[in-house]
Amino acid sequence: MSRNVLVTGAARGVGRAVATAFAEAGDRVAVHYGTRRAQAEATLAALPGQGHVLSGADLRDPEAAAALVERAVEGLGSVDVLVNNAAVNLPHPVADTSYEEWQAAWRETVDVNVFGAANVSYLVARHMIDRGHGGRIVNVGSRGAFKGEPDHPAYGASKAALHSLGQSLAVALAPHGITVASVAPGFVETERVSARLTDRVRAQSPFGRVAAPEEVASAVRYLASPEATWTSGAVLDLNGASHLR
Repeated sequence: MSRNVLVTGAARGVGRAVATAFAEAGDRVAVHYGTRRAQAEATLAALPGQGHVLSGADLRDPEAAAALVERAVEGLGSVDVLVNNAAVNLPHPVADTSYEEWQAAWRETVDVNVFGAANVSYLVARHMIDRGHGGRIVNVGSRGAFKGEPDHPAYGASKAALHSLGQSLAVALAPHGITVASVAPGFVETERVSARLTDRVRAQSPFGRVAAPEEVASAVRYLASPEATWTSGAVLDLNGASHLR
């Protein structure tokens, strides 16, 4: 059965791969972007199937988040699956960052990665509850929530918060037939991190490589499937044995 899926941060990288994976399965996708409209349009144009929609929104703004969900529901007819993928990752190592820069990096990171995801999750969950047919929420977190991010501490902290948010919502929303799970990827071969993918980084995994975006998308799609109901509350590590816990 075809489903309606909202993917935040779907202009490129993991988000684009996630949107493609759902579209290839016959689902209709709302492609969200923050600032990269041209890339989001390219993602939309490349999706197989019909009925997909495009919607930009600055997730730092609660009103924009509400408008995004409203447009997704209007454009698709409903939202059955939410994938919280949108994120910012700004370098701000403590030894080399001014106090003003430190505050700005934390503010923007938390506003998008935590408050943005929390607001969109709330709005979609309320839509799912009102509709009464259950639903699926999948968060794209990070290995950095557990391993640490010395040059991007706000990013690591925000992803730890996202994992915790997912687990809290999993308990709160289970009586409504809504599952919530998270993935925690390590490095992924995307445009955003390509400059950081040195041989040393690839050697962190005994496989000698980093993940492909499609591998993360496959895990997200599984967690959103009916077969994965009992994974609600889980955080699935996707790091090629580069960090074990």
